[in-house]
Amino acid sequence: MAVSQPFTPASYMAKAERALSGARILLQNDDNEGACNRAYYAMFDAAHAALLAVVPDLPQTSIKTHRGLIAAFGKHLVQGGPVAAAFGASLNKVERLRLLADYTGDPVTIADATWAVSQAEAFVAAVRLSFFAD
Repeated sequence: MAVSQPFTPASYMAKAERALSGARILLQNDDNEGACNRAYYAMFDAAHAALLAVVPDLPQTSIKTHRGLIAAFGKHLVQGGPVAAAFGASLNKVERLRLLADYTGDPVTIADATWAVSQAEAFVAAVRLSFFAD
């Protein structure tokens, strides 16, 4: 069994890119629920990467949960920070779509799934440009 390595900002960005790729594939294959799930996790992992890059000493317990990570992202990167408020809002909205897709029997429309994937694309690109540009 391989020894696990601690996640770094770069490894979280790589996870975000893989999740985004998966979201696109699922959307193309008419899996709206799966596309919303992967779109959210692309954003979640990109948010994690950005937080670790900007606030490396942030206690891991404060970002252990989805709500904690989203709140920390808003506090450290959106409120008076380098990330536009629209990205904080879209992270919250895509999370709600993921919860709908993963935990209810309610259908997710193609329009909602397409929107979620487009928001994830913009979010991951913004994080990449803001915090990981060469």
